Amino acid sequence: MNDPIRHPLAYAREQRGWSQGDLVARLAIAARSHGLRSGADKTAISRWEHWRKTPDLNSQLLIAEAFGVPVSDTEAYGWPHWLPGRDEPLPLGSGCTAQALRDAQRAAMDRRSFMTYSAVSLAGLAAQWATLEPDRLTSALSGKRVDSELVDWLEDTSAKLTALPTEQRQHTIRLMDAHLATVTDLIEDGRYSETTGQRLHLLAASLATTCGWHRFDLGQHWVAGKFWGAALHSAHAADDRDFGAGVLSDFAYQSNWLGQPQVSVDQLGYALSGTEHPTARSLLFLRRARAHAALGDRSACYRDLSEAETALAIEAADPAPGWCAWMSPADLAVDSGQCLLDLGRTGEAHARMAEGMALLPRARDKTRGIFLTYQAKGYLQANDVEQALAVTGESLDLATRIGAPRCVALVRELAPAFRLYRQVDGVPEFLERLKAS
Repeated sequence: MNDPIRHPLAYAREQRGWSQGDLVARLAIAARSHGLRSGADKTAISRWEHWRKTPDLNSQLLIAEAFGVPVSDTEAYGWPHWLPGRDEPLPLGSGCTAQALRDAQRAAMDRRSFMTYSAVSLAGLAAQWATLEPDRLTSALSGKRVDSELVDWLEDTSAKLTALPTEQRQHTIRLMDAHLATVTDLIEDGRYSETTGQRLHLLAASLATTCGWHRFDLGQHWVAGKFWGAALHSAHAADDRDFGAGVLSDFAYQSNWLGQPQVSVDQLGYALSGTEHPTARSLLFLRRARAHAALGDRSACYRDLSEAETALAIEAADPAPGWCAWMSPADLAVDSGQCLLDLGRTGEAHARMAEGMALLPRARDKTRGIFLTYQAKGYLQANDVEQALAVTGESLDLATRIGAPRCVALVRELAPAFRLYRQVDGVPEFLERLKAS
């Protein structure tokens, strides 16, 4: 379930066991110490915590004093990111890699599903990745020496877990978490050669990325971000620029999903600066085109779609990086269709989506479920309710079977549009089914 605490101020209060009334009293005390009146009551605090209003500068200074936050933090981070419990990414560097991995694993047990990294935080992390060179791995740490056979087994087992069909992967996340914990232990406490260390860090990056996507699918965006931040640290330590670009692309996808397309555009600009493989660049251009479409920037969207198509057509000498090896003409067609739909070109959007759906392999059921909701949205915009109902029902069936909450959430988002067509056969029954799902 999503966390009922939806604002960092509410979370900061909960950490200290304060009610809204307690905070009002503490703000009054802070104000009196300066010969002032706070003017804050429970109604004001409720508005702040429901994102309806931002406290003015004087109120923020009183809040900072009540929580013991330095004034310099309020100036550096802005409201509400300076509040206790704000979560800034650790700086990239081998000394922080194990800590980032541990933080991600602890985050999986935390309740702050409402939080994500701020746009400023993501920009700083991406800029570091684009400019820093990784330190050489320490070849000997305290503890038992890690042999290559153990790493072989961990890599092989992790690859098999990741390659399972979507319907089965929903049951393996605890195994993935356990593998990541084991790899983190080896990175932190083991002794190994530089080559083995690189393999361990790259394996940690792969596992953390997968664990992050699982949390993303569950709507746990803060936890997903923690895992992806750890993956970026690990990829950096392994000196794998392509993998790092893929992690930035994941952050960008999340930002666009959460309605922050400009953040997505910025992240993808950094990612494109760090990878040369044409398949990787095709995916990055395609995701940036989606963000430009969400912003209504037609020319930038069309330019990136053209770049994505050109890059995907290039026959590269080396295989595509693992994080984008699945990228295919099907993905290009469907996401291009979604771009066109966002830009109001409904007819062309339908054609491109249908083309992509026909090309998509059956093994990628979760992607199919998401693409079906894109199709349904297009049909609803064209007032083709019967077709929309058919593909939405198929998407819901698929999402329920494979355990894909993100697909179910997308279907639920279509409910208001379907309510306009209650008189159409099948719509009332479908809406009732949605309530029960």
